[in-house]
Amino acid sequence: MRRFLLTSALVALLPGCGVLANLAEVGKPPQISKTTDPTLDPDWRPLTMPTPAPQPPPPVENSLWRPGSRAFFKDERASKVGDLVTIVVNVNDAATANDNTMEQRTDSETMGVPGFFGLGALVPSFLKGSTASNLVNINSGTNLFTIGQIQRNETVTVRLGAVVTQVLPNGNLVVEARQEMLVNAELRQVKVTGVIRPEDIASDNTVPHDRIAEARITYAGRGQLTEVNEPRWGQQMLDVMLPF
Repeated sequence: MRRFLLTSALVALLPGCGVLANLAEVGKPPQISKTTDPTLDPDWRPLTMPTPAPQPPPPVENSLWRPGSRAFFKDERASKVGDLVTIVVNVNDAATANDNTMEQRTDSETMGVPGFFGLGALVPSFLKGSTASNLVNINSGTNLFTIGQIQRNETVTVRLGAVVTQVLPNGNLVVEARQEMLVNAELRQVKVTGVIRPEDIASDNTVPHDRIAEARITYAGRGQLTEVNEPRWGQQMLDVMLPF
């Protein structure tokens, strides 16, 4: 019996594996993760993109201008693995959607086997009160009326430094930026990954988020305020499992 109760308790705690982490942080603010090499993350994988074959720059004799350079003396913008570039995230997204659905349906089905090689005459003897010509009678009705409304207004403005983790064969740069801010026991985490063109990097070594291909922008939080605003994991399980 004890083994059954222990197993049941462990199974119940599986969906809420973050409970142990939350208990470990009781009485103290969330811990900021250490600054690490993003390529050492177990989920990091080298990115492959469709690129044309690289073309060698044409030789230029007796010229002070370097092929591919955008400055006369030296290009200070990010261009190789390990360089830093500033990503400017300025998201101002608003959307409104309304959906009204009304459905009404009535079905009636009647089935009988009056003949069926003479077996229809045996129906009254097996099913009292039934006849072979009206063996099955099904009636169903459905009424559905739903109203849905979505209103979203999101504004995120942040500047964060990104590191070049990979240079693609066509010269495009794979960048990754991570930033954590701890304010009053609330940890805010920002992460941006994607591919940028060297031509889109401004003279001050910044690039806007809308110039990032395959952009993945994550702005999340962890702490006491976030825990209060989220439903408990038991309620989330019921919302997923209950069919009504």
